[in-house]
Amino acid sequence: MPSNDQPEWPSEDADVSAEEKPADGGATAQLPVPGEASLPESPTLFVPAPKPDAERTQVIDLRQEQETEPHQLPKPEPRPAQPQQPGPGPQPAARGEQSPGRPEQGAPPERPRPQPAPNPEAPQPAPHPDRPQGEQSQLGQPAAPNAERPQGPQPVPPAAAPLMQPMRIEPSGEIHPAEATTGEEKPPAEPAAKPKRRRKRVLITSALALLLVIAVGAALATPYVSNRLGLPWAPNLPKGDTPEPVPVALSLKAPSESAPQPTSAGVSAALAGPAATSALGTLTGAVIDPQTGELLWDRNSGQFRTPASTTKLLTTSAALLAMDPGTQLSTKVVQGASPDTAVIVAGGDITLSSLPAGQQSVYSGAAHLDDLVTQVKQASGGAIEKVQIDTSIWSGPLTAPGWAPDDAPIYTAAMTPVMLDGGLTDPTNDHSMRVAQPANTVLQTFAQRLGASAAGQAKAPQDAKVLGEVKSAPLSELIAHALEASDNTLADAIGRMTAIATGTEASFAGAAQATLSVLSQNGFDVSQVELSDNSGLSPQNSVPAKLLAQVLAVAAEPDGKDPRTAKLRPMLAGLPVAGGSGTLADRYNAANSRSGKGWVRAKTGTLSGVHTLAGIVLDEDGRVLVFALMSDGPDQDPARAALDVVAASLRGCGCR
Repeated sequence: MPSNDQPEWPSEDADVSAEEKPADGGATAQLPVPGEASLPESPTLFVPAPKPDAERTQVIDLRQEQETEPHQLPKPEPRPAQPQQPGPGPQPAARGEQSPGRPEQGAPPERPRPQPAPNPEAPQPAPHPDRPQGEQSQLGQPAAPNAERPQGPQPVPPAAAPLMQPMRIEPSGEIHPAEATTGEEKPPAEPAAKPKRRRKRVLITSALALLLVIAVGAALATPYVSNRLGLPWAPNLPKGDTPEPVPVALSLKAPSESAPQPTSAGVSAALAGPAATSALGTLTGAVIDPQTGELLWDRNSGQFRTPASTTKLLTTSAALLAMDPGTQLSTKVVQGASPDTAVIVAGGDITLSSLPAGQQSVYSGAAHLDDLVTQVKQASGGAIEKVQIDTSIWSGPLTAPGWAPDDAPIYTAAMTPVMLDGGLTDPTNDHSMRVAQPANTVLQTFAQRLGASAAGQAKAPQDAKVLGEVKSAPLSELIAHALEASDNTLADAIGRMTAIATGTEASFAGAAQATLSVLSQNGFDVSQVELSDNSGLSPQNSVPAKLLAQVLAVAAEPDGKDPRTAKLRPMLAGLPVAGGSGTLADRYNAANSRSGKGWVRAKTGTLSGVHTLAGIVLDEDGRVLVFALMSDGPDQDPARAALDVVAASLRGCGCR
């Protein structure tokens, strides 16, 4: 036993005699508690050493012994003594004190925990003089004051009795609960998560606001915006006072029914000089007042001459008289003899565009081949492997009688009832060459874009399933382009539209016959008129100037006088404007013809040794006059210039 005469816990000392030795060997199970226990009157107070010039906090560690029921402790296994580690830490605890690294007796061993380094500055509790060292082993845990004296042996409280919560005394004297400590150093608290989303939202909003400010500033800096808003930095900001408005007299006026009526003598006097120039060769022609229908000037107007492209006036007028101006040409694709075969059914549309959607060829409002391809893919589910074409709607030869061998493909195309861009090799240039086989080009291009093979000509089955369909621009727009650009291919296609509408064979001969029949049925004298085509490219056509003037006069009559006028009026909209559009865009620039610039609207016609001009003009009195002129002058340019002077002379005369 150690020198302090304190027995080790637990011990083998017996407190009974040998005769009374119990079955367990007489080992002391419980230690007697002294009759008198000297307890401190107040809890032990730990006060850290004062620090100069700083607020200090006092911590009171209150630990109260807990009364527990007596219990039997198992017999401990003998353990070897743990050597004391030297160091600057606190003094060794008295025998029986639980060291930080030793588990409680009778309790399951706990996993060792890392201990903080001892603080040499921390004050150590002093042993109480009246308490046994075994009781002092509970540091900072004195017995409660005024406890009753125990009667007989009392159980020893467990070593792991719960502790009272520490209290903190502020310098002001206030007492607050203090956080209990275990001697272990707590890891530093993680910083609170930053509101990333909120910060991101703020950054995005700020960036957008900055971009908006920059965009607005850039917009306001542009000349267009600054000029429109009248901003101080606007380039066009007036440097002086706003001028007073000046009255403007419009030069362009609508025809007036009350305008002075021209006379035949007045017109003849005005045209006497211009019509006598040798550049015109033999000139025939007529001038008509459409308001009265009077023939004001006549020079052999009944003589039959080659009209060249003024033939298109007869072609388009017959089409407007036979069909609605909104009529469209259809191109369909139907299912062939097998589910994997498609047949292109040509419907007479030679304006079908090969360009992608959004791009426009020379034919305004044309349908697009790609649209037809898309429809067929969707309707067939991509099952088409072979494509054929049906061109049976037209018949007869591909070129007209009288055409020169090189007229197609230079001035027109071989006539097939479906083409891409009118057969033009350049869809945006109406003066480019035409392809040799327009229908075959459509077949090959369509099959290639569909991902199928071209299989030549075939007749579409009756009542076949329609896989796709596209339509041309309306007839009125086709006529406007044919007249303004003098498109020979489109004019012959329009002639075949008239043939189909009247039940005639859609060929060169059938279209010519249908055109003359419609004109005759509407009161025009077409006896002895000969047409080999509807474009005027054939020199075999024979038409008098008087017929051309009469058709134009009906179209230009005041509304309500003639029921044919409303039908023929769209033809006037397609006539080229002198010095402004179509085939007259680069004419009327000479000094003796400049007066007709913008006032003359006429269809031109030119072949070798043939020069024609037929149209309308508004004279200086506001009266509409109709004219038709046909010349066989030997030289093209002088003859054209001479015709322009004649028409411009009608503009400058009051002709009374």
